[in-house]
Amino acid sequence: MRIDLHTHSTASDGTDTPADLVRKAAAAGLDVIALTDHDTTRGHAEALSVLPAGLTLVPGAELSCRLDGVSMHMLAYLFDPEEPALLAERELVRDDRVPRAKSMIAKLNALGVPITWEQVARIAGEGSVGRPHIATALVELGVVPSVNDAFTQEWLADGGRAYVEKHETNPFDALRLIKNAGGVAVFAHPAATKRGRTVPESAIADLAEAGLDGIEVDHMDHDPDTRARLRGLARELGLLVTGSSDYHGSRKTCVLGEFMTDPEVYGEITRRATGAFPVPGTGGA
Repeated sequence: MRIDLHTHSTASDGTDTPADLVRKAAAAGLDVIALTDHDTTRGHAEALSVLPAGLTLVPGAELSCRLDGVSMHMLAYLFDPEEPALLAERELVRDDRVPRAKSMIAKLNALGVPITWEQVARIAGEGSVGRPHIATALVELGVVPSVNDAFTQEWLADGGRAYVEKHETNPFDALRLIKNAGGVAVFAHPAATKRGRTVPESAIADLAEAGLDGIEVDHMDHDPDTRARLRGLARELGLLVTGSSDYHGSRKTCVLGEFMTDPEVYGEITRRATGAFPVPGTGGA
């Protein structure tokens, strides 16, 4: 089985619609794909409506968290999307995205960049607006050559000149919410230092004790030495090890299935979940 447990669509900051995403996943030879848009499940219905036969969808979301001033992301799989407490927290995070984006635009304007909210809103479309949309606008304006080049201290990286904090969930609260909604929690790209500061391994141990199920080890932002170190940490803490592409369409260079999750680990994730179940495709519209 070829299993990719971390992808994004236009429901957040990807460039493929949910329908196009699952079609591309099937064409790429994947057997299982998780749709994990940032703080939203809005793309699930569209993906399911056209899910190709032979492809299974794992409903999920990537939750924005912050621990001791460090931003981190928690992948939540197979939770009940209507569970009130988790739904309310996702909405709180989403609702803060627009004022945050407008504040970053104001900072960029003060730095002499002629970016506008209308430009960023056009790029985001129906998705939850975030830094990648602002980064894309900077590319359009010729300020930076690529989206990745916008995520530096000069521009949008954590603590950068145009950075503005947003509401993010304490990861221990996120674990409680995910578990109460019947879901499974995996710490996304925990050692992606190119994105900014990362939480210490001692914090991962504390999260494991609090109920964290796994860590995303095989990821484009982890070099081979980092992946080996994280594997050892996972063994020590009794955590599951996942791998995935973190696919965003044309917004990033990663491709579907670039990294994948072992079928046994996927099976354990599905066994632990009680809030929702993977959905096999039937060859939708």
